[in-house]
Amino acid sequence: MGGLNDSAVTEIVLLALSCSWEKKLFLILICSLLYLGVILGNLFILFLVIFDSHLHSPMYFLLANLSLIDVGLSSTTVPKIITDLLNEYKVISFQSCMTQICFIHIIGGVEMVLLIAMAFDRCTAICKPLHYLNIMNPKICVSFVITGWVTGVIHAMSQFLFVINLPFCGPNKVDSFYCDFPKIIKLACTDAAKFEFIVTANSGFMSMGTFFLLILSYSFILITVWKRSSGELSKAFVTLSAHITVVFLFFTPCMFLYVWPSPPPSIDKNLFVVDFAITPVLNPVIYTLRNKDIRLSIKRLHKRISNSKFC
Repeated sequence: MGGLNDSAVTEIVLLALSCSWEKKLFLILICSLLYLGVILGNLFILFLVIFDSHLHSPMYFLLANLSLIDVGLSSTTVPKIITDLLNEYKVISFQSCMTQICFIHIIGGVEMVLLIAMAFDRCTAICKPLHYLNIMNPKICVSFVITGWVTGVIHAMSQFLFVINLPFCGPNKVDSFYCDFPKIIKLACTDAAKFEFIVTANSGFMSMGTFFLLILSYSFILITVWKRSSGELSKAFVTLSAHITVVFLFFTPCMFLYVWPSPPPSIDKNLFVVDFAITPVLNPVIYTLRNKDIRLSIKRLHKRISNSKFC
């Protein structure tokens, strides 16, 4: 029982996917539409940033990486849910379950670092505009992305190395749509209290710490702008509102799931939908509606397409 390959449990049954045929059809439709929105919306942002030279700046480089990460985060769970809803047996192999958990936490770690990087970018742009391009140079931007991936891998592996050595010898049913550390630890044939504490200390404190750091950063920016010129406060708030909205959408489910490791199944399922489907599909909408540069880029793209039709 010393490792993953020695586990007596070979598959995990996902009870949340067992429902009436009518509810299955509804879930398939909703999940498919949300996932299609995630793919099209985020890849569209990525396309705009890559091919529009006006968006070749640090802020949009980070936004493009965030869009790519949102596609990855949603893809770790939603396609599997759709296929499971179409199948009679709602199971995932133990190895696939562990792989899914690792990808969720790696990508989650990357997204946290990217959100910190985007807050730092806005803080620099608003508080030190004359030094912005020197501070947010290409090397720093790439360093943020690399740091995100390194942080994500360390974050995931630091928990995975504990879980991989737990004995799983009997229970294999989880009342959820997907695999995650708090749920899988409860299936172990051992006292799981200390391992639940490790998950809470790692994922929970990381989520809460990052959330409060971001809120403090944006508060500092708004206070700085207000002290400089109260008339600029509303303009700064409009600029930052998209970032603040994304922060609340991403971190609220994370803090509930990991600081409160045993939420009622109904809350857990609703938080899953928010974190893995609604937030990734809303991010492109939020940044598009609240961002003048993105709207102008869309207009330029539309104009270019219209002109090409008449040529």
